[in-house]
Amino acid sequence: MVDQSRDRPHIYLPDSGESENYTSPRTGTTPPPPSRDRERHANELARAIGRSLLKAEQQLDSREPEIATGKPGFYLEFQVLADQANAFEKLENRQKKIELVAVQKSAEQEDVVKATVFVPEAATDYFRSKVEQYRNQETKKGKPKNEALVARLETVEIGTVRSLFTDDSTLFPQDGQEVWWEVWLRRDQRETFNIITERLNIQTKPHAISFPEREVVLAMADVEAMARLIKNSDAVAELRIAKDTPSMFLDMGPMEQERWARDVADRILEPGQHAIALCLLDSGVTRIHPLIEPALDPSDMHTYQPSWGVHDNRGHGTQMAGLALYSDLLDVLQTSNQVKLRHRLESVKILQPNQPNDPELYGAITQEAVARPEIQAPTRRRVFCMAVTSVPSNQGTPSSWSAAIDQLCFGEDDWRRLMVISVGNIRQDMMATDYLDLNDVSPVENPGQAWNPLIVGAYTEKINIIDPTYVGWQAVAHAGDLSPRSRTSVAWNNQWPIRPDVVFEGGNLASDGENPAIAIDDLCLLTTNYRPNLRLFNSMRDTSCATALASYMAARIMSEKPTYLPETIRALIVHSAEWTPAMQRRFQAATTQKAKHPLLRRYGYGVPNLERALQSANNDLTLIIEDELQPFYLDNNSIKTREMKLHSLPLPHEELERLGEANVELKVTLSYFIEPNPGERGWGQRHRYASYGLRFEVKRPLESHDDFRKRINKAAREEEENTTTRTESDNWFLGSKLRNRGSIHSDIWNGTAVELAQRGAIAVYPVGGWWKEKKYLDRWQQSARYSLIVSIRVPEVEVDIYTPVLNRVELAVDINT
Repeated sequence: MVDQSRDRPHIYLPDSGESENYTSPRTGTTPPPPSRDRERHANELARAIGRSLLKAEQQLDSREPEIATGKPGFYLEFQVLADQANAFEKLENRQKKIELVAVQKSAEQEDVVKATVFVPEAATDYFRSKVEQYRNQETKKGKPKNEALVARLETVEIGTVRSLFTDDSTLFPQDGQEVWWEVWLRRDQRETFNIITERLNIQTKPHAISFPEREVVLAMADVEAMARLIKNSDAVAELRIAKDTPSMFLDMGPMEQERWARDVADRILEPGQHAIALCLLDSGVTRIHPLIEPALDPSDMHTYQPSWGVHDNRGHGTQMAGLALYSDLLDVLQTSNQVKLRHRLESVKILQPNQPNDPELYGAITQEAVARPEIQAPTRRRVFCMAVTSVPSNQGTPSSWSAAIDQLCFGEDDWRRLMVISVGNIRQDMMATDYLDLNDVSPVENPGQAWNPLIVGAYTEKINIIDPTYVGWQAVAHAGDLSPRSRTSVAWNNQWPIRPDVVFEGGNLASDGENPAIAIDDLCLLTTNYRPNLRLFNSMRDTSCATALASYMAARIMSEKPTYLPETIRALIVHSAEWTPAMQRRFQAATTQKAKHPLLRRYGYGVPNLERALQSANNDLTLIIEDELQPFYLDNNSIKTREMKLHSLPLPHEELERLGEANVELKVTLSYFIEPNPGERGWGQRHRYASYGLRFEVKRPLESHDDFRKRINKAAREEEENTTTRTESDNWFLGSKLRNRGSIHSDIWNGTAVELAQRGAIAVYPVGGWWKEKKYLDRWQQSARYSLIVSIRVPEVEVDIYTPVLNRVELAVDINT
């Protein structure tokens, strides 16, 4: 017998007393009876699902085969009344691999909640089938099938980036605005996510937080890029805005700040008695701050003038101290781990309270300031940090101040010093439209033209604005680009050093699109306040901030590698640096060496990485050579070039040859300190500032030892005579014309593994300077010390090149030629 009940028309009586127990799906919890209302609701849902599935089909057809990864699928966004939200649990079907990924309140309707589910392509008809069963079938008890789910659903739409965004709706990025997202991944989807972000050139952070069903990573993208990601993969469950900004701590009251600071102070492991020091030449430091006191002994607080006192009455020195000791304090506050201080602080107050120093005295003040801690603790190793600058330098020419600093670094009797100095800030108002153009015409400030210290500029990854006061505002700099107030050496004459050497985080500015950009807490770093009795935390930005972070890295390397020369530590910082994706895009667009030159003078060698500076990896091998040579000698009353050093590279030949045509990268960094000889006498060949110059060259495949030496001799002769004729055709990214500025040179060669296997040697050789040209000063017989760092990287292949080299030799072989 056939059941004829489904052929009977439904009866809809909106005003009948028979409907006493019925409540509309829009107003209550009791499901509708099998009536016209049930059919109308089912039909409306079926139409909505049909429209959504049509869009889903179009979306699946538009997946990009060269990008797509993971299982094909799409997202559906369902809406239900807030008091029916438990119905969302029934949206999942583990057997069909349908997963509920995000639930959020509707921004448009207060009583509506939205739920987004991921639907694999194989389960496309699942929800359409559920609705049809609800409309046309009943259970054994006479209720509509799937009633508990379908009756509670309001509507459905195809899922978008907004569907996965579970944060405050006012934080959703504007079109074209890049932000750092918290990407909450579905279970076991990290590998898929890594593949899709690499294919889409979406920048990610390496760290992740793992939970039983979710893994949270950070990715920088605009809405359009994120839409491509979710269309071409099945990895994402939820999106939020990354909120690691100092605002939360800066907005706290004094009592709450004190509780957080005391929590950190209770976790501090103080530096040992013989720890190296980071010496700040600044406005003094407030030692009574609970986060500074463990690392700053009263005997290590000095001042240029006793009448100034040693304590900080400007704030700048204490802000520097917090960053120099902890790096970004935000990272320390957000963990519960012990805080091991690997270096201590020293402070020398070099700024007069409430008034500037006489600029003509800065060189003498700096020399005197350096002497104070060295007299106090003569055997202690230290890094000097100074973010005090004066007026812009004159086209990069030396000043008495910059020359004094070069002399301090060069030292006497092999007593060298490592100094870290800022490029200085742009102090005038900046419109967002002036960014980068203004930076490129704002020269590095004095004494940033010095050759020997590490000179630091600022870049930024700070782009997320979460303060509701600034809704609609945008960060001036894109993530990974130059910090808006950082100066450059683009306007300098070509013969002067590349400045900055490297860039560190310096924060960003915010713009409303109409007025000059301003600094806000969301776009800065967190550090210590110089008046801890009032507030313990403060914000910091710009190149001072970057210089403090660079000094922190230098101190960490020195504490881990206490036997390394200052030249080596400077070299490691530069060698570990890489250009960010934002910087790389600009370099890739520069098709000539001439076009690369201003970019190098804007960004230096990029952003350093402490882990890379300290460790090699299996497919990323670093060799460090510390050596010296005598550049010149006296021959028949004439000073001539004496020697070069040829270092045999212990390359893993067999491994490289097996890799064949695989792409490999060879990076070389040469670092040395020059003895300065300043004076406004012109800068031609016979009046040089630097005592000598050193250069490096790598042996070419099939090039004999004699041919290699002849090529080097020719290159040295042509450079001294300024008659260079050779072309840069050996796959070096910068080439000798760009890299041979100042006293640190770094470049990258790209080629095949088999080509690299045939190189095998690198030469360091001298070029002229005043040691050679000024015989009467009797410097020609002295030696020149240098550090040479060589890295081999195989980025595309998982191969162990570290172990074979370690097994072959411990150090490169030196050959005098």
